[in-house]
Amino acid sequence: MIIKIFGIFSIALFILILVWQWDWFVPLINRKASAALGRDVSISHLHVSLGLRTAITVDDLKVAQPKEFESEKTDFASARSITVSVDVWRYLTGKGLSLTDIRLDTPKADIVSRLNGQNNYSFGSDHASSQKSSSSSTSSLPDIGNIEIQNADIRLALAKLKTDMHVFIHTTPPQKSNDGSLVVDAKGLYARQPITGHIVGGALLSLTHPDKPYPIDGRLSNGPTYITLKGTVDDPLHFKGTKLALHMAGPDMALLYALTGIPIPHTPSYSITGNLGYSSNAILFQNFVGRLGSSDLNGNISVKPDLKPPFVNANLHSHLVNLDDLAGFIGAKPSKNTKAVPPSKNILPDQKINVPKLNSINAHLTYHGDHIQNKSLPLDNIDTAFEIKDGSINLDHLNFAVGAGKITSQATFQPTTHQEFNTHFRLNVSQFPLSRIMPSTAMFKGHGVIGGHVTLTSRGNSVASLVANGDGGITLVLDQGGNVTALLPDLLGLKLGSAVLSALNIPNRSELSCLVADMPLQRGILNTHSLLIQTDTTRTTGKGSVNFRNDTIDYSVTTRSVHPQILSLPGAINITGPIANPTVLPGAEIIGRTAAAIGLGILFPPAALIPTIQLGVGKGSSCERAITEANVHPAAGIPAGNNTTHMSGTPGADNNHATHLSPSQIRHLWSKKLHHH
Repeated sequence: MIIKIFGIFSIALFILILVWQWDWFVPLINRKASAALGRDVSISHLHVSLGLRTAITVDDLKVAQPKEFESEKTDFASARSITVSVDVWRYLTGKGLSLTDIRLDTPKADIVSRLNGQNNYSFGSDHASSQKSSSSSTSSLPDIGNIEIQNADIRLALAKLKTDMHVFIHTTPPQKSNDGSLVVDAKGLYARQPITGHIVGGALLSLTHPDKPYPIDGRLSNGPTYITLKGTVDDPLHFKGTKLALHMAGPDMALLYALTGIPIPHTPSYSITGNLGYSSNAILFQNFVGRLGSSDLNGNISVKPDLKPPFVNANLHSHLVNLDDLAGFIGAKPSKNTKAVPPSKNILPDQKINVPKLNSINAHLTYHGDHIQNKSLPLDNIDTAFEIKDGSINLDHLNFAVGAGKITSQATFQPTTHQEFNTHFRLNVSQFPLSRIMPSTAMFKGHGVIGGHVTLTSRGNSVASLVANGDGGITLVLDQGGNVTALLPDLLGLKLGSAVLSALNIPNRSELSCLVADMPLQRGILNTHSLLIQTDTTRTTGKGSVNFRNDTIDYSVTTRSVHPQILSLPGAINITGPIANPTVLPGAEIIGRTAAAIGLGILFPPAALIPTIQLGVGKGSSCERAITEANVHPAAGIPAGNNTTHMSGTPGADNNHATHLSPSQIRHLWSKKLHHH
């Protein structure tokens, strides 16, 4: 009886083996996989080869798009076949899961995200959480042997990144001492720029073998930007033990924003090479060297991408620097290689500060340039440090050395609504040699010194709006300025400077002893506490305002002789109208509120300015003496606003009052004087 039952069982087993099909499990697998992923999953065939190393193969795998993406032309994922070989004996003996062989034939994926935030690669919070947990623990990873990939094609269509590209992947088999390789190619559009890439890595098997450094050799072109990466990584899963050389080159560093997420101002062409590494959750770009425009550039940069927003720490240095190359960083004029800013209708620049990009990172940057090589700029070196945090900029310092003098500045910019900033700014100038900004000519042999400071507290989003809304002031001191005839046209512009010189009737080639301007800024209007221009023969004082809200000027200046002499000098000279093209009228024709406000009077710089003057140009200067003299001995006692008349007791002198001219006579004489000048 027992033999009969055993015989029947054997026959049944034999028949079962003959007719057995693993495809009977296909419907079950499809249901379970679809339920797990929350979308339709199907395979057409299942093959299992049992043994101590069991091979499982699925054919025609398809993972459907979610309902919101059913309009896509292809499935979310597919593969002609997938084969996984498992070391069953090792698993049964408690030595862990070992996948000895993985083969992917024509795997494809269609990764899509839209501007509204929808994407087709999210599978629910529970699944994502479990995926994150498993990926964060390397102990849960199986032991993976050989991986073979044929004709992989992954499409990335990411609307926010303005990207639609394909990534093609395949592996090459081992050859002699070569363990094989992983080859990745990219082609399409990234950030609206054509992208091509070719990366060759080591065999995927060596990813989990720390005793075999993983080799990488890749190149990438995104528009005009070119990047190469070559070297090895000891532990690629943790990015440790990196020995990678990163090279980047292109026409503008601002284009790196799309690739790195780090906002960089526009720059001229660059080419830099350094070491790429990873430490303490930071990506490191160390000991890089190269050029930026005509400047050399080297230093270290670290990025902590896990922080929100990412944190960037940069320590940069140049031996020779052309400030044109740093235009976007320090507000210099645009480089020849950068797109020029359209002309502004305002006197001051009105280009807006980009708030969204500042919010994209937090950063700390230091930079030092040993030697500034611009022939047109009177600066020797540069040193700066600033921070960006939550959109706020804290300029710790931006300093320049100029001969024995220096320029120092500090500023803060705190974002508010409407993409504006609350701003505090201070600029200090001390012992600045005038000869560095005035070229030596036959007309100018000055050896003067400039000092002073500028302060500004305001709210706006450009230089023009910040000054137009601002409070603060400017104090300027120029000691021993040289030939006034050469100096004023250079400082004020040829047209205005020549007109003012002619109107003031300052003797030709007079030597400037001192210029002091102390002017407060209130709600965008620059008023005058004090203005003094003193030469070896004359003293000029002024009063009035400059309105940066509408870019107009309303000013009056008066010149008198320093010592009693036979010299005819005009009364008030009035400068009114648009700053870019003001009207200059002398004498009796007094225009605007300025003349009425000051009554043609003279306001000398107060003695309280002397400490500022000493700090700016040094003690015992001509300006210090001029202010003291002006307050104690006002211009030979001549009443403000009157012409200097011939003194009694001198040949040809009389006691008659000066003749008052009509407005038409003033215009005629003024035109004649300008023509003669």
